[in-house]
Amino acid sequence: MGYIDLHSHSNFSDGTKSPAELISIAKELGLAALALTDHNTAAGLADFVRAAAASPVEAVGGAEFSTDYGQYEVHIVGLFISSEHYGHVQEFVLPLAQRKIESNIDLEKALQKAGYNISIEEMMSVKPDRGQLNRADFAAELSRLGYMDFDAAFETVLSKKGGLYRQPKRLDVMETIEFIRSIGAVPVLAHPYLSLPAEEVETFLEHAVGRGLGAMEVYYPTYDAATETLALRTAAKFSLARSGGSDYHGGRKPDISLGTGRGNMHIPEELLEELRSA
Repeated sequence: MGYIDLHSHSNFSDGTKSPAELISIAKELGLAALALTDHNTAAGLADFVRAAAASPVEAVGGAEFSTDYGQYEVHIVGLFISSEHYGHVQEFVLPLAQRKIESNIDLEKALQKAGYNISIEEMMSVKPDRGQLNRADFAAELSRLGYMDFDAAFETVLSKKGGLYRQPKRLDVMETIEFIRSIGAVPVLAHPYLSLPAEEVETFLEHAVGRGLGAMEVYYPTYDAATETLALRTAAKFSLARSGGSDYHGGRKPDISLGTGRGNMHIPEELLEELRSA
């Protein structure tokens, strides 16, 4: 029996490792399977699957979609996305991608007006073929230029509350769940107790399960024992498959390790079959 990690990010979104590097790390760790779940893109999946071809690590194609649920931002992971549907994912997120481009331009202007000599063109020059810039890229650039460290940028000028960043409209959560189902993948509610107040999770599930939600993350690095127990109980109540992962971002989240999170996660390989059946 091996262990798996079904939530990780590469430099095709806001991680710092390439898809091939993720497979290499997973191999060194002895993971049986790893899912690449970059934010709102399937752009790195071809490289990811290719890198795993000669490896004992099973590459699970995925994506993490940013969605709106009322006043809350809810993330839905799609797992087992096949190569024939990579293009469909890119088409589905295209409106969000366009809004993100506009949001980045607005943020660049706001930062420049506030005295920060930051340039989208400069940031893109070191991120070729890696999709869109995000707040993590802006934070890294502000740190590189010596204005403030990475975490301070998120807490101040890039804060969603009181900062210069303006969040573009996200995808609709129920439409996203239905889309993931339509391409033969499994919709998974990501880190529910990070995204939603505990009292809202079951209310959300009452609607989402009927729209096709098949699983939820019950294993997550920031969950304490009580939260993990609650997640397991809630998943069972709604007949949802169990999932989980480290949410690994490489150097962007240095306290999180692939496969084990903060050393508190060991997700059994048997969950893969449970998720496939979902």
